[in-house]
Amino acid sequence: MRLSQNITKTLKNAPADEQAINAKLLIRAGFIHKEMAGAYSYLPLGLQVIENIKTVVREEMNALGASELLMTSLQAKDSWVLSGRWSDDLVDIWFKSQLKTGAEIGFGWSHEEPIMMMAKSLVKSYRDLPISVYQFQTKFRNELRAKSGVMRGREFIMKDMYAFSRSADELSEFYERTKDAYLRVYDRIGLGDNTFVTFASGGSFTQFSHEFQTVTDSGEDTIYLDRSKRLAVNEEVYSDEILAQLGMKKDHLEKVKAAEVGNIFNFGPIKGEQMDVYFSDQSGQRQPVYLSSYGIGISRLMGVIAEHFNDQNGLVWPINIAPAKVYLIAIGDSKAVSGADKLYNILTARGVAVIYDDRDVRPGEKFSDADLMGIPWRVVVSEQFIENGLYEIKSRLNNKLQQLNESNLIKLVEATTAKSNLHNKEIGKD
Repeated sequence: MRLSQNITKTLKNAPADEQAINAKLLIRAGFIHKEMAGAYSYLPLGLQVIENIKTVVREEMNALGASELLMTSLQAKDSWVLSGRWSDDLVDIWFKSQLKTGAEIGFGWSHEEPIMMMAKSLVKSYRDLPISVYQFQTKFRNELRAKSGVMRGREFIMKDMYAFSRSADELSEFYERTKDAYLRVYDRIGLGDNTFVTFASGGSFTQFSHEFQTVTDSGEDTIYLDRSKRLAVNEEVYSDEILAQLGMKKDHLEKVKAAEVGNIFNFGPIKGEQMDVYFSDQSGQRQPVYLSSYGIGISRLMGVIAEHFNDQNGLVWPINIAPAKVYLIAIGDSKAVSGADKLYNILTARGVAVIYDDRDVRPGEKFSDADLMGIPWRVVVSEQFIENGLYEIKSRLNNKLQQLNESNLIKLVEATTAKSNLHNKEIGKD
């Protein structure tokens, strides 16, 4: 990516109307554009971060045996009436509208009811189960407050997965495997050390659901955390009775702020019974399908990572979700530019994502933007370095400077892998 050919622009100052750190940094660094409160457009760099997060999530969902699909965001009223969740008294975040025919529709805030209607036409026999499907899709929620940047939007990108099972035991087995898969996701994107399985309300369907909460001062939730067990309880269900039931001791718990970065929910047979979704078991008896659902807010994750990994100079992306591995700068005359052009072509040909700052601006501005954008490696090409057969490379993580020849530079950049624990500790955000 050549910056001279890109729409990306950085800002010296954060927008006055933004309160959240993630929004201030992402807007300043040219990753997002604010359309209105709770609604942001993702510019090329921001979109690449989103896609990188999706890649990690997709790999883990595929490893579970789930299949990817894409459902419509337009929601038919009838399926939600069946479950009772069309009511604004029960679900107060609906965006609703009408077709020209007068028929009412909603804009999807979740997809349990539509996926059950789909299952009703596709699942007939025990031989059709178990099955799981997931999607990445834009959701709409009519939030009263949208003041946390991309961490709480009225429009956001979500991965939602739905699993259909034949029994409670079959559902439980998949549920536990998915819990482990979620923890792997957070570890791979750099949040593993600070993300905890959290007991939360299960509503009218089950006693508990499970949230995945990342400890951060900007979080909107309060949890009681047992770090030794890596378990927490959401404040909404916190009580002596619940702690005793979970085998947790009050004097071992730490009260902290956290941001929900995922949730998993066991509906059991209730949705199947509500919506008349049944299958024939081996003896020919009619049985309700067991449903479980699993959500990860992709754009929310981007915001939480931005909140967690930053310093006084800007963003500090974990390398496996950064929009590029290298920020390339040429300083000096045409010889330096030719050397940078050559390195850019070599790295991109090897599959290394590079932001090449070929703009006609001062070197200091380029250095500042490299830090602000949070790209893991900054590589400088100058006439002096070229004469010595070297390049200057700086780590965004720890600001360590090295001078390497072309071969060793390529080895370093290609060999770099995400080290979640190291990333946390070096930025001082444990």
